[in-house]
Order: sequence, then structure tokens, then C-alpha cells
Amino acid sequence: MKSVRLVLASLGRRKRTRSVFTVLVILVAFLLYGYLSAIRAAFSMGIDLAGEDRLLATHKTSIIQLLPYSYLDRIARIPGVERVTHAIWFGGIYQDPSRNFQGVFQNPCDPESYLALYPEFILPPEQKAAWLTDREGAIVGRATAERYGWKIGDRVPIQATFWRRKDGSPTWEFNIRGIYDGAKKGIDNTQFLFRYDYFDEARAVGDGLVGWFILRVADPDRSAEFARAIDAEFENSPYETKTVTEKVLIQGFAKQVGDIGRIITSVLAAVFFTMMLVAANTIAQSVRERTGELATLKTVGFTDGEVLRLVLAESCLLALVGGGAGLLLAWVLTSSGDPTGGFLPIFYIPGRDLAIGAVLVVLLGGVTGFLPAFGAMRLRIVDALRRG
Repeated sequence: MKSVRLVLASLGRRKRTRSVFTVLVILVAFLLYGYLSAIRAAFSMGIDLAGEDRLLATHKTSIIQLLPYSYLDRIARIPGVERVTHAIWFGGIYQDPSRNFQGVFQNPCDPESYLALYPEFILPPEQKAAWLTDREGAIVGRATAERYGWKIGDRVPIQATFWRRKDGSPTWEFNIRGIYDGAKKGIDNTQFLFRYDYFDEARAVGDGLVGWFILRVADPDRSAEFARAIDAEFENSPYETKTVTEKVLIQGFAKQVGDIGRIITSVLAAVFFTMMLVAANTIAQSVRERTGELATLKTVGFTDGEVLRLVLAESCLLALVGGGAGLLLAWVLTSSGDPTGGFLPIFYIPGRDLAIGAVLVVLLGGVTGFLPAFGAMRLRIVDALRRG
């Protein structure tokens, strides 16, 4: 208890302003660390959560090239393929063209088979049933529903940028029949999914074509073998395919925006470590200014080990208060969702990064306090009083 009072007195009553600013520097540093982690997770675009047993077959030339719907049955007959579905890019605008429905992945799909392949999308049974009975029905992720204020039963008009209707109109109207949630943190809950049969029947061009096929294989370890079998099935046809795992495809998309992510990450990392150096220098300076006080403590009976522990405790307390508050504030702010308004559909601090942050807090306190504490422990009373 005596040691605790000494540490608190050192931080609170003497050089209080410096203690406060040191804590604030550490807080800001770990707040930046939290955002750094969230941005890294956002630009990885769910790579860590991608299904190991899911493959995507796209046109060999480009994912924007279409494939015949008839490929569905042929893929399903390939040994090792357990389930297959399809989707196609829509790309529409809701209300304000300048916002361009940012961050909302819009897919016409087959409801039953699509949800079966994505069990991480949690949709209440009654909402799924309502979607299956409404050809103009759609389901939407929780984040998008909250962003636009949609609720079940709303009729939502989407302006197509390419897929016009047969009557020439660019406006497609959908009934919101369900709002899905992610089974765990990091699952993309921003998508807007509607029925392919309604889309295919009403679109002006492209009848019977889809964008890509999604399939689940029996043995994820043999994914490369299954991918080769699928591509061989359509080799030398007018619509050759390129099949990869879902993880590989997402990594490809992530690389397209990776430069932006690396730039942001590099800037924040530089600021973070600069603030760490400032905090470390401040703590070391505080100890250097107290040589006379430390000599007095030794004079009245404090051992070298007790002096070492006092200085380390002071350093660790500053780090714990500032770092803990910074991590907590970062977690609260990132939990509120994407600060860009939709550009980053996945934005949160992974649990692994929070644990690493906690370790960094402890290391900060120990590393920045060790050398000053070691010097204080070895300090001779006579030399310290002479300096003082």
C-alpha cells in the first residue's frame, strides 16, 4: 500500500500536467492503433472468413463477362460438387446518384440455393418464406437497412445503371421481405439480394446469362483438383471458365485496393510509433529529474529492488491508463460502423488485434520504464544527491 501511494503521488501531485499529457499521447496512439486494425480488416475484405469449401467459377476472361445459366446443371454433375448456385452483378443507384449505393453488393440470385451456400447469413424462417413467395421480394443486410432506414414491407426503387427493363425503364422496384444478420463479427451484412427469376424475366438483354457460379465441394483440401475439373468441362467452349476458391477471389479484389490500404496503414503506423517514442522519452525524462528523490528513498531504507519496482510501476500505470482508454475508445468508435458511409462494408477491430493491443500496452510500460528503472536501481546515494 505504501508503494501504491508513492506511485500515485508521483503521478498525481508532482508534474501533474506532464502525466496528463503523457497519458493523452498514449491514448491517441492506441486510438490510432485501433483504427489501423479496423482499416486492415476492412481492406482484407473478409479474407479470413471466406469459406474454405466454396469455389467460384467465373468467365475465363473477366468476372464482368457472363456465363450461360445452363452451366449450372453441368457443374452440379461433376463429382465432388455438393451444391451450386449462381449470382450476377446488378449495380444500381438508390435516391442520390452521387452516392451510387456505395458499398452495397447487389445480386440477383436463387434464394434457396444461395442461402444454403451462405449459412453465415442469418435470416428468420418467416422472412425467408416471405421472400420465397414474392417474386419482387428482396432481403438486405442489417447494416444497409439501418443506413437507409428500411424496414420489412418497404417498397424500394433502385435505378439500374446497365440492366434496364424490357419496357425501357431503368427503375426496378423491390419489396423488403427480410433483413439478415451475420453469424459472427466480420460477416458482410451490407448486401442487397433479390430473385434471379424476376430479374431474368424482366431484363431487356442477357436472358439466360449469369455472372458467376458458387459451389461447395466435398473436400476443401482438393479444391484445386475440383477447380481444374470444372474448367476442363468447359474448355474450348465459347464460354470458358476460371474457377478459384472464394478466398483467392477475395484476395484478388483486395489487391486492387491494396495500395490505398497500405498507404493509410503506413501513415497511421508511422504516427503510432512516433507517439510511442514521445511517450517513452517523457517517462525517461521524468525519472531523470527525480534522482534526488530516489536517493532520498534509498537513504530512508528503500532497497534497490523496491526502487526498481516503483519506477516500473509508474511507467506501467501510465501505459495501462492511456493505452487501455485508447483501445476502449477505438473499440467503441469502430463498433458504430463504417465512418466512410458505406465504402468499407467490413469495419471493426478483430479480437486478435485487441489482444495484440493489450500486449503492446504492457510492453510499452515495461520497455519504456525498464532502462530508467534499472538506472535508478543502480544509483548510488552519494552520486544522486550530488546531481540533485
